[in-house]
Amino acid sequence: MTSASATRPVLNASIGRPIHILLVEDSPSDAAMTVSALREGRIVNDMHVVTDGEEAMAFLRHQYPYAKAPRPDLIVLDLNLPKKDGREVLAEVKVDEDLKVIPVVVLTTSSAEADILRSYQLHANSYVNKPVELDAFLAAIRCIEDFWLSLVRLPVRAP
Repeated sequence: MTSASATRPVLNASIGRPIHILLVEDSPSDAAMTVSALREGRIVNDMHVVTDGEEAMAFLRHQYPYAKAPRPDLIVLDLNLPKKDGREVLAEVKVDEDLKVIPVVVLTTSSAEADILRSYQLHANSYVNKPVELDAFLAAIRCIEDFWLSLVRLPVRAP
């Protein structure tokens, strides 16, 4: 039996405010499913979605049109993106002194060993394959939420 408080959205205990998540995903359907799954989760979060690597870096560097964008607490990154691919984004994030502490979850359809190895060499914090089946996809997103938004302690910063 669960109590009402167990099903009510809560703030991340280590931060005490909504989690800012940057989703970098060019597939509209995958982005919509990911956003929906994370918004329905237990942890209160603010989702920000960009569709290519250039937009992602503009968001992270507060460049036009993202001058007032919040700094994300977590980046969920697809590898196969237009303009600048996810590997390039990951490389730029992890060499930037201000950005490199932001956890990056690679969420991609690629199961190629070369992509997995390269992502970890570029200091990805985790690598998750996107399941094809809807139920499995939603379960994977819930696992990301459970681990990164509930269990892991994220650095505390000003909102």
